[in-house]
Amino acid sequence: MFAYSVLTLIFLGFLLLTSAIKVLREYERGVIFRLGRVIGAKGPGLIFLIPIIDKMVKVPLRTVTMDVPPQDVITRDNVTVKVNAVIYFRVLDPNRAVLEVENYLYATSQIAQTTLRSTLGESDLDELLSQREKINKELQQVIDKHTEPWGIKVSTVEVKNVDLPQEMQRAIARQAEAERERRAKVINAEGELQASHKLLEAAVVIAKQPIALQLRYLQTLSEIATENNSTTIFPVPIDLFEPIFRARKEIAAESRP
Repeated sequence: MFAYSVLTLIFLGFLLLTSAIKVLREYERGVIFRLGRVIGAKGPGLIFLIPIIDKMVKVPLRTVTMDVPPQDVITRDNVTVKVNAVIYFRVLDPNRAVLEVENYLYATSQIAQTTLRSTLGESDLDELLSQREKINKELQQVIDKHTEPWGIKVSTVEVKNVDLPQEMQRAIARQAEAERERRAKVINAEGELQASHKLLEAAVVIAKQPIALQLRYLQTLSEIATENNSTTIFPVPIDLFEPIFRARKEIAAESRP
């Protein structure tokens, strides 16, 4: 009986010692409550608690990555889209994270969802699709302002996906196709304008040097002659033979007595 009592006391002492000694990792802090009153955050390392009197709430300080579930958002131009996001935050003040809010993870998730709907609802669809960086920064500032009293620092908010209705996707596709056609027409018109300028310059050169037209004509004949798939009949301008006729006339005139 005595041995049984001794073993019982040893076991109880071991339990008290286990509850009195805690080890916190480098990224953890322990908020200590003594008889219900907080005495501060301790850690990392070895922590000694008074059994029954002290209670510890462990708080991690590492950055938390949290997905914001898809939210139905009505943009300022009355387009309904489904948007989800991801936020990165960490605890800066363990005491406030425990004392000021019941569950800081759940509270941060809820404030992120409501902020996502309200903030994106103030933007047009074009802004939501093209100015993603600006919207991310605005979301981060608003959520961080709400979580700051809880000792939470929101470092980054990123909008992940923006799901558009099928009819809106088709409208955007038609708009993009029309924009591509417009650019193609503009480029084609610019090419025609540049070509007309070059033709005008060529006409000026030919007007000053008629022999240039004959050289161009001979070059065209050379290009046609390389194609053996058809027979080509072309007129020969008499101007090409004018120098020959002139030379023969001069020779004939000189040979007369």
